[in-house]
Amino acid sequence: MRRFDGKTLLVATHNAGKLEEFEQIMTPLGIAVTSAKAHSLPEPEETGTSFVENARLKAHAAAKATGLPALADDSGLEVAALGGAPGVYTADWAETLQGRDFVMAMEKTHTMLVKAGAAEPWHARFCCTLVLAWPDGHDEVFEGHVEGTLVWPRRGVDGHGYDPMFQPNGETRTFAQMRAEEKNALSHRGAAIKALMQGCFA
Repeated sequence: MRRFDGKTLLVATHNAGKLEEFEQIMTPLGIAVTSAKAHSLPEPEETGTSFVENARLKAHAAAKATGLPALADDSGLEVAALGGAPGVYTADWAETLQGRDFVMAMEKTHTMLVKAGAAEPWHARFCCTLVLAWPDGHDEVFEGHVEGTLVWPRRGVDGHGYDPMFQPNGETRTFAQMRAEEKNALSHRGAAIKALMQGCFA
């Protein structure tokens, strides 16, 4: 496994929240964090059919364009009773002309479960794939998952995306009812980041 030995890491995202999350992790290690947005990079079209394909696409595009090691993630929700949907299309389910609307996406998911006659509990899992790519084309892949069930009606106001609908196994609260540090200790992204840090930065 290749170790990261640079001084600057490009996070291939235009999402300020994701950028801040990685800044908090990398800054204490003496690693400067920059973003795709700071380099005026376009967001590549996510044409992959899996989380790893989309994460690789984003990471390699950013590394090639800037000459910096680049980290990208792709994540989503897989619902067992819907055949694993929305999966890699999780963000697409929330797309509107005005931007992403995850309240609408959660309502759509609930409606589909009811129409399908799916019996509760509605098993689901969050998935996150991180790809760290170097300008020479090498990459390392790390994955994280968290199993749980979907609840209705939604509960909680914190978090983002499907968090108000997702209750991790062993919990009575949804991700949206937890403090950020509690969620991060359980989350799919937290697990993937832990694997990344152990693999390339420890």
